[in-house]
Amino acid sequence: MRALWGGRMDRDYLSDALTLLGDWTREGQQIKRTLVLDDTQHAALTERLKIIADALHLRPEIRRLDGHTQIRIGSRDAESLTESQVTLAARIEDVYRAVTSSN
Repeated sequence: MRALWGGRMDRDYLSDALTLLGDWTREGQQIKRTLVLDDTQHAALTERLKIIADALHLRPEIRRLDGHTQIRIGSRDAESLTESQVTLAARIEDVYRAVTSSN
């Protein structure tokens, strides 16, 4: 059974979901995460992430900087985070674990 994300309970569901994604931080209407990856792991993660993001019709911001991969999900304008965006963050965690455990 899926929980509904509409109505007054939006913040409770969002807070619960973000609590489970402990390494993600919230900045306004965006969430972000920095991952320590080598170049090969970064390439594998971004390739898998593109497929997932396309399926969810999302465009996360991904940057590579000094051996770190920075990912930002959300809108810079006044829109709130969506269920799909939080789902994408959870899927990124799955891919991150898969990419780093394969070495």
